[in-house]
Amino acid sequence: MPPNEPEEPGLISGDFMPDGAPEARVEPLEWTLRATGDGRRATGDGRRATGVAVLFAARSAIALYRLLDLLPVFAGDARVSRVFTLVPGSDFGVDALAAVERVGARLVPWDEACRGTYDLIVTASPKGELHLLRGPRVLLPHGAGFGKTFHGEGSADAPSGLDPAYLMPHGGPPPALHALAHPGQIDRLATLSPRAAARASVVGDPTLERILASLPLRESFRAALGTGARRLIVLTSTWGQESLLRRRPDLPFELAAHLPQDAYQLGLIVHPNEWSRTGEFELSERLAPALDAGMVLARPYEDWASVLVAADALITDHGSTALYYAAVLDGPVLAAYDGGDELIPGSPMAELLAHAPHLDRAEEVAEALESYRVGTGRAAAASAFLLPAATGATAAGAAAQGSALERLRLELYRLIGLSPPVAPVTARLLPIPAPPSRTPSAFAVRVRRDGDETHVERFPGHVDAPAHHLAAEYGMAGERQSQSAALLYRRTDRAATAAAYSVEWTVDGWISHVLDSYPGCRTAGVVLSPVHCVARIRGGSLLSVRIEPPRENGRIVHSDPAAVLSAVHARPTGVSRVTCVIGGRRYEAHLAPATADEAGRIL
Repeated sequence: MPPNEPEEPGLISGDFMPDGAPEARVEPLEWTLRATGDGRRATGDGRRATGVAVLFAARSAIALYRLLDLLPVFAGDARVSRVFTLVPGSDFGVDALAAVERVGARLVPWDEACRGTYDLIVTASPKGELHLLRGPRVLLPHGAGFGKTFHGEGSADAPSGLDPAYLMPHGGPPPALHALAHPGQIDRLATLSPRAAARASVVGDPTLERILASLPLRESFRAALGTGARRLIVLTSTWGQESLLRRRPDLPFELAAHLPQDAYQLGLIVHPNEWSRTGEFELSERLAPALDAGMVLARPYEDWASVLVAADALITDHGSTALYYAAVLDGPVLAAYDGGDELIPGSPMAELLAHAPHLDRAEEVAEALESYRVGTGRAAAASAFLLPAATGATAAGAAAQGSALERLRLELYRLIGLSPPVAPVTARLLPIPAPPSRTPSAFAVRVRRDGDETHVERFPGHVDAPAHHLAAEYGMAGERQSQSAALLYRRTDRAATAAAYSVEWTVDGWISHVLDSYPGCRTAGVVLSPVHCVARIRGGSLLSVRIEPPRENGRIVHSDPAAVLSAVHARPTGVSRVTCVIGGRRYEAHLAPATADEAGRIL
């Protein structure tokens, strides 16, 4: 430890005092109670009480989200009082206040936080006037790999998060603890400031630990997203002028227009700073064509990590989200970054982008995915996190490298001078992600016959592309698409309203009504279940369509039955069996005259 820096737990000198203030001793088990809203519970008579006050100081939403990931460190400890404050000065702090209110935490106004004295101050960004806060400071990163620098800000070419200009503002001491995720990060910090590196320690990454702990929920996440057996491709966009959405704003819709709906699903993870800068409404409006095509827009807190766990492949700019994916799953990663001034050469993210296939055009995505070499992502992630270096190592092996939360708890309780709770600390599992806000209700359908197989590819109906026919879901698609559709269908699983007065269709009655009402419609059908439909082609009799889904490794793989109806619509007359190829899988559709029970079923 550098000279003049005491080793005694709870006694951290100078580094937490405002400029010009004398050194102060932190008494970890006592603090003065006030009734001024400084985050401490007041008794009303000025008495002192035993307890520890921990202040979580966040400058932006992304920093706050990282702080929330480490809350299990203090879980169950009645000796600890947890309060939050927002550090002023960031353009991206607008969503942080809402996030604090959403989790129900106590918020201390900044000026009152500066008047208080805390036993521990935990931050995830070194920026802002943190030196005004009284108490030993702990700094955690709010990303992975320290791969960015911002010219004109701080020290020239210093990684954001390792810049001595922010770690030791006004020449003051560095944080009492700088918690890092990899030994190489301490080496990088030591080249910039040996003094700052002396206070750094490798504890791991609490956010990565939470993602790893949630891997068993991958199937549940995919079910919630409606992914099925489709390939979920997730785009990740950081913030700023070099981000994917700034440089290639049309890429999400270009992919949606190119990739068949029954084979692929799209997702998008946007950096919280961009959410704060743009706003949810404006962001959704800009992305409207891709969202209308069914793209998942992950929420910036927790949801993004759940979507990451569910993903089969990633398309990324130079943001560090891809390193988390590479560390956890090592699925294909495609580079959609065309260079600039922000990415630091030799950083883990720079290495990943240098070796990942580059995606120039949306039409090349399938070939680019196939060209990805397994192990590329994990090799880059191994220089950002405590992971096994061997190619092909499992995520379970990564988790076995140690507990970031456990190590962090030991460090933090050492600083506050208390013994940690007896109960083990465990990462909190990620929540089930929200499903897509919109799903297509009309499809441009391409049909190709190859021998006895009928290949069906469906694309969003608002895509201007050649197609065999338009298929629309009645009651969900607009009138213009319904009038233009050659195939109209409906589902029976839409939620029904409980009303005293109602009118119900039978299957046969509804199909006859649609064919009479829409002269351009050649085929009308009802989806009764994932394996059963009833349909009629104009001029023909009512048909029962029984679908035989494929089996793969003990699983039964269902596709959207409406895609099978498109194959039935395009079939030659007189055929009693149609072999459909949907999303690269074979589905056998058996056709027979509908029974009276099927025709009379109530919708």
